[in-house]
Amino acid sequence: MGIGNRIILDYYFFYRTMESSCLEKEIKCIGDILKNQAQPLKERFRALFTLRNLGGKQAIDIISSCFSDSSALLKHELAYCLGQMQDEYAIPLLIKVLEDTNQEPMVRHEAGEALGAIGSNSVMDVLEKYSKDPVPEVAETCELAINRIKWLQNQDESKEELSQNPYMSVDPAPPSKVKDVGKLQRDLLDEFLPMFQRYRALFSLRNIGSREAVLALAEGLKCNSALFRHEIAYVLGQIQSDACIKQLTENLEDKHENPMVRHECAEALGSIASEECIRILENYITDNERVVKESCVVALDMCEFENSETFQYADTLAKLKQGENLMATS
Repeated sequence: MGIGNRIILDYYFFYRTMESSCLEKEIKCIGDILKNQAQPLKERFRALFTLRNLGGKQAIDIISSCFSDSSALLKHELAYCLGQMQDEYAIPLLIKVLEDTNQEPMVRHEAGEALGAIGSNSVMDVLEKYSKDPVPEVAETCELAINRIKWLQNQDESKEELSQNPYMSVDPAPPSKVKDVGKLQRDLLDEFLPMFQRYRALFSLRNIGSREAVLALAEGLKCNSALFRHEIAYVLGQIQSDACIKQLTENLEDKHENPMVRHECAEALGSIASEECIRILENYITDNERVVKESCVVALDMCEFENSETFQYADTLAKLKQGENLMATS
């Protein structure tokens, strides 16, 4: 997972008002920004999410071409976006990333999660194989993805009435049917329950979103699984409540914490975007762990966005159009 609160702009207008060949040109220009390692990371991230919002095979091909990048953070975000697009065209590439043991664990994990997000039954054998991977984060992710796909297959039969996800994200598990915060917290923290059941409690608490629910979620930052702690941080970033700043900061400050968790805590603080969060993030912008340092860069850019009047985070297409208009009038 990555940036906590992703604001999505409907690009339907552009599809209706631009010729197909022109749109292809725009997508290529956005891709050039994403692929250019000389560009500031924050601009590459904005380009990535612009491509995610535009969708289509051309955008997927551009995103898929960037998995040789040196930044694990960027590659992990590439996989996240491919999963959120839910286009089966991306499946072969995601399988390749999952299978590549030279990729960082957080990247392989995100590829496995993306396969679960797409939800195709065709990947079950691959997920079964890597649910036994020696890297815990990869194995646990693949097990969750298997359970999500099985749940999707049985959804019509179960007809569960579940709480609505207000964040438009494709989650690795559906929310639980339980609505009581105390019961959900007990399930969340019960290390003996199956991970999928605990994730369902997690997303129910996220959907409730009250201060009580946020504090219950924050307790999960002390659980044993690094994958679970990273997911807790992610949803706290989605909620954007200042009630959990202290807990997120504690995990970010802990140099013994898994970098995947520290990075997610940094991005969650970036989504909360208070002055206190900005001060905290500035302390870690030179962290020795590259993925943490880069997450702070991206998180501070998110802070700037959240505290601005700008409507859209994924604004690369709009910037390109604005540049064209300026050139036309100069």
